[in-house]
Amino acid sequence: MPTFSTVGIIGKRRDPNAVPTLLELLDILRTLGREVCVEDMTLSGAELPAGVPRLPRAELARRCDLAVVVGGDGTLLSAARDLAPAGVALVGVNQGRLGFMVDVPPADMRETLAAIFAGEYVREDRLMLQATLLREKRPQTFLAMNDVVIRNQAAIRMLEFESWLDDEFISQHRADGFIVASPTGSTAYALSGGGPVVHPGLDALTLVPICPHTLSDRPIVINSRQRVRITLRGAPNTVAMLTGDGQTAETLHAGESVEVSAAPFRLQLVHPRHYSYFNILRNKLHWGRGPASSDRLENT
Repeated sequence: MPTFSTVGIIGKRRDPNAVPTLLELLDILRTLGREVCVEDMTLSGAELPAGVPRLPRAELARRCDLAVVVGGDGTLLSAARDLAPAGVALVGVNQGRLGFMVDVPPADMRETLAAIFAGEYVREDRLMLQATLLREKRPQTFLAMNDVVIRNQAAIRMLEFESWLDDEFISQHRADGFIVASPTGSTAYALSGGGPVVHPGLDALTLVPICPHTLSDRPIVINSRQRVRITLRGAPNTVAMLTGDGQTAETLHAGESVEVSAAPFRLQLVHPRHYSYFNILRNKLHWGRGPASSDRLENT
């Protein structure tokens, strides 16, 4: 396993509560003998030690083989879209609220990072989504880690869609919106919309209508090697919002389509050595606890 010689630091922006954790992280990484660089929007008001450069995120992606992300899941989602194409692994320190993917408590940073650099960690390759907005002028392509969502801009009207899998027609839909989710995103918006929890080891996409008019219009799970196309129908003035991970947005007009497929690369997530996906689900979704033998994992 790689031991990660050059480490980047990315922090939640405009969050003064994260500053002490970021400064402690910087000290830990230097003490552990790693070359460190800091994203230029992180710790912008703090003076960095000599030899620690501030780099734009694109340059940080070229220089680092591991990035430590301090914040919540939203901070990690943003970093994933920029760093996954360069093959940079991510480990998350939870300075947010929920923490499905940022699973290292600040108090455990030193111990966890020392173990990671010694090769004691769990690595996961997570499927990323690639979406292309098909329009007359110029197609636009963007990435998402959780989901690509079409949702209504007019709260009192439903939207009309057509869905296709490659060249095979799936169905017509009337709903408040439509979600295409990765396995990682199955526990996000798609779960709230009635979709299933999909294990991150599966190569699958979930299609979830949002509040469909027809109750039999249910979520379905498909193979990620296929391409999904969603076309917005309706009057010429119909518009919807197309979002990626709830962080990037474009306007979708009637007659336009979005194609979603698995990206040609995966995100590399690094977890502490005792990481358990089902432990995360039990704790974050408040599922019933397992047998007494799992108590040790529950407290990690």
